[in-house]
Amino acid sequence: MDNDKFIQLCKEKVVDYTNTFMNLNSIDRPVHITTSDVYVVWLNRTLQNNKALLSTTIEDGMYYEVTYNGDKNELYFDAYSLVHNEAIELGD
Repeated sequence: MDNDKFIQLCKEKVVDYTNTFMNLNSIDRPVHITTSDVYVVWLNRTLQNNKALLSTTIEDGMYYEVTYNGDKNELYFDAYSLVHNEAIELGD
């Protein structure tokens, strides 16, 4: 699978997940995003396999890992939530 097709597929999966599962827990207002609200943080291609880390413009601390296994023609989708973030000054 070429990179452009893989990225488009990844964005579509993130949109599907976000528009479905974020609305199950949404009290304030419904969430609706499109692929233009999804961006690639990191992308790698090795032989017939692809991996991407993605996020959205929603400030919810979520990020997504999508892996394509070219040998099995399978896509693996993982959703993660930011649990802890801390700036640590290292000094000189």
